[in-house]
Amino acid sequence: MNVTEQDYFLKSYDFELPENQIAQCPAVQRHGSRLMVLDRNTGESDIRSFTDIVDLLPEGTLLVANNSKVIPARIFGKKPTGGRVEFLLLTPLPLIKPEQDAQGRIKAVVRGLLRASKGPKTGEKILFESGMELTVLGKGDFGLSDVELSWTGDLKTIFETWGNIPLPPYIRRAADETDSDRYQTLYACDEKAGSVAAPTAGLHFSEEINRKLRSKGIERAEVTLYVGYGTFSPVRAEDIRNHEMHREYIEIPDETASAILKAKAEGRPVVAVGTTSARTLEGAFQQTGQVCEFRGETDIFIYPGFEFKVVDRMLTNFHLPESSLIIMISALAGRDNVLRAYKKAVENGFRFFSYGDSMYIK
Repeated sequence: MNVTEQDYFLKSYDFELPENQIAQCPAVQRHGSRLMVLDRNTGESDIRSFTDIVDLLPEGTLLVANNSKVIPARIFGKKPTGGRVEFLLLTPLPLIKPEQDAQGRIKAVVRGLLRASKGPKTGEKILFESGMELTVLGKGDFGLSDVELSWTGDLKTIFETWGNIPLPPYIRRAADETDSDRYQTLYACDEKAGSVAAPTAGLHFSEEINRKLRSKGIERAEVTLYVGYGTFSPVRAEDIRNHEMHREYIEIPDETASAILKAKAEGRPVVAVGTTSARTLEGAFQQTGQVCEFRGETDIFIYPGFEFKVVDRMLTNFHLPESSLIIMISALAGRDNVLRAYKKAVENGFRFFSYGDSMYIK
């Protein structure tokens, strides 16, 4: 794919997006979303219903989806003076290393975002209704902090009982009961709880669509990427090659690696369900030079000029202007093709981002 110098500058990924097209609520159910089909070779696009995905995917396709689960990671506490504090847990639950102290309380050092009218100082304690306590150990940029949590019982239960679903910052409303169900894929694994955002391309799959896909012989394999707050961080560098990507923990089980190798050997397409699945597959390959079982972190930044080694096609939602996500799909389909398709999406009233419509890049 031809890459020009313009592809490396942030403004090249800008477009006009009406505020009312940033999806604010889960009104579009799993079976009711729209799908744009983009041919990355010709640049041609077509508007369909997501239910058509069953017919659009070739027989034998291997779908690779992110099975991480969103937890109610946003929890509210108080300073000893009574000031309200919001804490967003960013360390995935399975990666937390707890230790028990002499008083029988469980402690662990984690990372998160702290927000308050007056930011808590290093050494300050925050108290929560659940009985959990937080001590600020160190503060970074944009509210990011290292803290020590202290609690009794089960930490996951504490957040599930007292926490709130951390909706993306562009959704300007409080989370409600519909989000607890709708902001979760059908295949989210309880053992993989720890994401602060859903791998949203997977939200479109209903039980009925999954059944039809299985009947057609379309396989699904799973990877894990714990989606962090960095997925919402804007690209600020004028030259995108200078953008510093956030790190995220990823896992590729042996059975998924084997399924990918088999599909590749048989000439069947590997379709990433979402940018997080693509990031996992390509990030692991970047570090190992092969498709294999993998557990570790990736900070891969995929932009035009990148050569995909694992992913052949992608299912993804529509992303915000000048984001790392629109830059990633431009690496797969070409910036001009993507922006033409996005222009068509805006003109046809497509809904953007987490609760929005979807795109199939073939």
